[in-house]
Amino acid sequence: MKVLIVGGGGREHAIAYSVSKSRKVSKIYCAPGNAGIGMIAECVPIGAMEFDKIAAFAKEKEIDLTIVAMDDPLVGGLVDRLEEAGLRAFGPRKNAAILEGSKAFSKDLMKKYNIPTAAYENFDDPKAALAYLETADFPIVLKADGLALGKGVLICQDLDEAKTGVKEIMEDKKFGSAGNRLVIEEFMTGREVSVLSFVDGKNIRIMTSAQDHKRAGDGDTGLNTGGMGTFSPSPFYTEEVDSFCRKYIYQPTVDAMLAEGREFKGVIFFGLMLTEKGPRVLEYNARFGDPEAQVVLPRMKNDIIEVMEACIDGTLDQIDLEFEDNAAVCVVLASDGYPVKYEKGFVIQGLEKFEGQDSYFCFHAGTAKTEKGIVTNGGRVLGVTAKGDDLKEARKNAYAATEWITFENKYMRHDIGKAIDEA
Repeated sequence: MKVLIVGGGGREHAIAYSVSKSRKVSKIYCAPGNAGIGMIAECVPIGAMEFDKIAAFAKEKEIDLTIVAMDDPLVGGLVDRLEEAGLRAFGPRKNAAILEGSKAFSKDLMKKYNIPTAAYENFDDPKAALAYLETADFPIVLKADGLALGKGVLICQDLDEAKTGVKEIMEDKKFGSAGNRLVIEEFMTGREVSVLSFVDGKNIRIMTSAQDHKRAGDGDTGLNTGGMGTFSPSPFYTEEVDSFCRKYIYQPTVDAMLAEGREFKGVIFFGLMLTEKGPRVLEYNARFGDPEAQVVLPRMKNDIIEVMEACIDGTLDQIDLEFEDNAAVCVVLASDGYPVKYEKGFVIQGLEKFEGQDSYFCFHAGTAKTEKGIVTNGGRVLGVTAKGDDLKEARKNAYAATEWITFENKYMRHDIGKAIDEA
């Protein structure tokens, strides 16, 4: 098979790595890709939102499967565009990707189908939102309705902070058109857990659990980012939690989308909060998480192409997902100043130390190949992932491997997976 992956970050590198292990695949392309992906795939200079160019390329190269990995092209309808061209694509169609594309839609869906989540209200008018806040309990959560690179969520401690947040999101358009609508949500406390799943429209198969670290600084301080590191599995995701979620969250979500005429095929990411009252849905994503994919996929035993084809064909019930009985930790190496302002173009040293390893991985997020060598080309630069027999060993291995890499402006958190010690 010839496979095209759409995207160019750490998630796409992790997917490309998994695809490269498939016995079914002879050639991998990636649009646009990055320097790391270029080591295992042919990178094509086409942007993820250039739908016509992607479809034309897939036709020309007789691509057997296109994997749409990013939120923007999924929500924008790239899968629909490819299918209209008679091409096979993995990922939800536009009418199903709204599960991530609109937080207001997903909250309303959960309310309608009794899927446990935080209490909330949706607003189109900033004045109505401000009036509601006058009667609200604090802290409270403000969420831009649309896609905002994982950063469109504000936790406000008091009324003044919340008023400023409404202004930033709805009037100043800090997150662009994503802030045309606003979700105001009850603040939940507990452990966060990320659970990825494969879905074929009717059936769902749950992957191993993970936990992300969103804040830029140690101790969960600083600004929200796209993710500074992850670990898998989560020791807080017990059999009891799993049983509850399967019954009241996972399958009910798939059934709800089908009942709404929005058959979902692809990956659903469940962002969960383990509250005192039980698990609650924080958010849905319509694709692999990043960097969650970087700790989940290296542990998956299945041929990823077989699983993806089962999702497309509606035969996922015939697949048993299997994961290694071990653990993985990913530490993101970023450019100092991320997620606000940072410099690019610094040469990266030490990448060769990961070659030939089967327990250590270096997934490229923001890199580029130049005459000087591979250089930094983004806020999140690399995801250093390591396996271990258990989480503590994996964490120790991952941090040891971060020392193999050097570049000017290198920044990372030093407490990824610290919660493991409390489990």
